[in-house]
Amino acid sequence: MKRALLLGVLSVLSAASLFAGDAHAAHAYAQFGDIKYPADFPHFEWANPKARKGGEIRLVPPTRLTNFDKFNPFTLKGAAPPGLNTLVFETLLTGTYDEPNTAYGLLAQDVAVAADRLSVTFRLNPKARFQDGTPVTAADVKHSFDTLMSKQAAPQYRVIFGDVKQAVVSGPLTVRFDFKHASAQLPLLVGSLPVFSRAWGAGKPFNEVVMDRPIASGPYKIGRMNFGRDISYERDPNYWARDLNVRRGTFNFDRITYKIYKDSTARTEAFKAGEFDYIEIFSAREWARTMTGKKFDSGELKRAHLKSKNAGDFQGWLINTRREKFKDKRVREALGLAFDYEWMNRQMFYNSYTRVRGFFVNSDFEAKGLPGAEELAVLEPLRGKLPSEIFDQPVPLPPSTAAPGGLRENLRRAKALLEAAGWTYRDGALRNAKGEAFTIEYLDGGGGERVFGPYVQALARLGIEARYRRADFALIQKRWDVFDFDITTQRHPGSEAPGSELVDRYGSQSADTDGSYNITGVRDPNVDYLLKQVVLATTREQLVARLRALDRVLRHGFYVVPQWFAEGYRVAYRGGKFEQPPVAPQYYSPADWVLRTWWSKK
Repeated sequence: MKRALLLGVLSVLSAASLFAGDAHAAHAYAQFGDIKYPADFPHFEWANPKARKGGEIRLVPPTRLTNFDKFNPFTLKGAAPPGLNTLVFETLLTGTYDEPNTAYGLLAQDVAVAADRLSVTFRLNPKARFQDGTPVTAADVKHSFDTLMSKQAAPQYRVIFGDVKQAVVSGPLTVRFDFKHASAQLPLLVGSLPVFSRAWGAGKPFNEVVMDRPIASGPYKIGRMNFGRDISYERDPNYWARDLNVRRGTFNFDRITYKIYKDSTARTEAFKAGEFDYIEIFSAREWARTMTGKKFDSGELKRAHLKSKNAGDFQGWLINTRREKFKDKRVREALGLAFDYEWMNRQMFYNSYTRVRGFFVNSDFEAKGLPGAEELAVLEPLRGKLPSEIFDQPVPLPPSTAAPGGLRENLRRAKALLEAAGWTYRDGALRNAKGEAFTIEYLDGGGGERVFGPYVQALARLGIEARYRRADFALIQKRWDVFDFDITTQRHPGSEAPGSELVDRYGSQSADTDGSYNITGVRDPNVDYLLKQVVLATTREQLVARLRALDRVLRHGFYVVPQWFAEGYRVAYRGGKFEQPPVAPQYYSPADWVLRTWWSKK
């Protein structure tokens, strides 16, 4: 999915050695703290270097993707096939599952940060090769950066890399990135740059490179497919990094196939029928009532609840504040008061979820109670620009319907807020001063009817008519790209080092940029100021305080109706077919862990 971006991979030297003295090359780069593995480490602990190569795994996309129509994941229009970024493209640095903020050299043999922190230099591995056998050069790295920064690529890249001034080729295998300001995160960010050959597309404008198969350096090539439906990736027998320490014991399958289904019911039944091997379950009802039966009892199918140290995922009904009816935050707060999460978790979710409280839930970055001294220091320059309650009242929590209150009491509060914002009930509907009725369309890819139904009923008690609009992924993506919706749902995976990606998600510059991640349309100079402070953080302590301040301000804006998250991952897979390393990962996504580290039994 295009919105699952390239971040989350990178790593670092200790902050003390990173910024002191002259620049020096190292095998890894860290935003904060020390690195775990020395330069000559043989392999990551969570990978098995003796894992068997061969076999096939079949799985489904972790998103609601229902088709694909291009092989270029970096342009705005269309949908690329699942797995393409992970399996075909590579970055300068790569992450590890046991250090949340650390990455090690992949295409880059080493990395050196300038003493003034205004540039970073990568020296490429001379063995690095694209899948057509040509070497990966500094010119290819610069070409990849310049292309993604052009208007021919999706606009979010110009936001993500917006603080990078330029890429400069300083040798055949050496490239330097110059920054607009000093930042501990920017070397991390450019280390996540996907690299592709200058020959990809044969000189055509990049936005016309649609069906050309990528010329990249990853462990897999695009194989057989039913175009738009299913796709296989074949392991490259000449993969240049197969013996590299960061790749040893990883990507063990000869073939990886993604099967694409129109809806969740068809997908579940296909799994039980043996059409594919692995699935992650996001529905509590499906987990409790569908992933059961004789095949699970016999061990032919297995299910597991995987633990992790990941920050909690953010998920909610996102409100499009570009719509006039949603511009008043009192209206948005009222919409949150109409949601009875406690009843839904008890009656529909088997009490298996935890309520999302804020934008960085279940992490060090989540704002709690009153702001502490460090957080107040971050907020102080905004005193007089922000509402006083941000400084002297506890951070807003999602409304509860637990006793002694209840939904009725919350609806009374919602009615008062709506009246204060100019919405009153008359002539059978909630109307504004112009007499326009308050209606809401919920744009969803399917599966949300059951949970949206009770919310529709509660909104109706306020006089609001809510409608459910189901669409396939391609249409949803198009409407997201141009912000044509009232409310919709997205899930943002938790991160242990949020940074520049937040500028695209909440920055004013992205609010009206088609294809950006600023789905809710946040446009607030105070948020922009805090985002800049987040990106400029040079210690983890600074990052924590600044993200808590950002969380607090965003939560006071009531841009979303918070939903729920599951602690850990629910997965099911075909028993007796696969093996996995004995050392469990700590910071990971389950699908990525399976692709990288599992292997087929003989």
